[in-house]
Amino acid sequence: MEQQERALAAYVDSVRGEPGALGVVLVGSVAQGRERADSDVDVYLVVDDARFEAETAAGRFAWVERRDADYPGSYIDIKLVSPSYLRAAVERADDPTRASFLGARVAWSELPDLGDTVARIATLPDEVWDERVRSHVAQARLHGGYFLRQATERGDEFLRRHAGLHLALAAARAALAANRVMLPGPKYISKLVRAVSTPEGFVAAWERVVDDPDTASGAELLRVLDAWLGDGLSPGDTLSTFIRDNELHWLRGGVPAEFW
Repeated sequence: MEQQERALAAYVDSVRGEPGALGVVLVGSVAQGRERADSDVDVYLVVDDARFEAETAAGRFAWVERRDADYPGSYIDIKLVSPSYLRAAVERADDPTRASFLGARVAWSELPDLGDTVARIATLPDEVWDERVRSHVAQARLHGGYFLRQATERGDEFLRRHAGLHLALAAARAALAANRVMLPGPKYISKLVRAVSTPEGFVAAWERVVDDPDTASGAELLRVLDAWLGDGLSPGDTLSTFIRDNELHWLRGGVPAEFW
């Protein structure tokens, strides 16, 4: 909307010429064209690596400016990034970071390739998506077929809820990956799992696990998930994939699959 564009332009004018400032990338609802009249303006402020190192060493990663300066309820929500940060994000960013760049628009830049770099962050090749599907199916099988069963046998209420939540998360992540959809964060899972294409019975089975995880609801969700996405993932592959992406994630320099 016009008021957000004016606010963005005023912010860009305010940071041009700052030491180390290299660009401003508009993200969030305004960049994606789904803002409300009172929506804030979300941006990444791109600075050189020296300023990024100095700012983050002081604990300054994000802040708010121009509160109520441009229209009622307005503010600029700023996150700090650098060229090195952006290059690393292309290679190994998690889903919330990648998803934050979906629909991003470069508002100002001293870097000729900034737009291309930003676009690459929000894109994953098919082979990565396919491996994500396999990983999340493996997660679902272990949490639903092993840990949830153990929880029921032992009467362990914490483990029952933990296994059920992780089964639901893994099944949802597999469904999103199959549809090439990134996960911006946990608060979006319930909406996205109902919005993407899934086989008949998947959402109902998923909801039952969320509401009351037990061996019966877990087995039904796994049945639907395996019939849809489980081909080619043997029991041996399942266990090795789970171990690789959980117990050995530290050795590979990454994070567990649920945080991708």
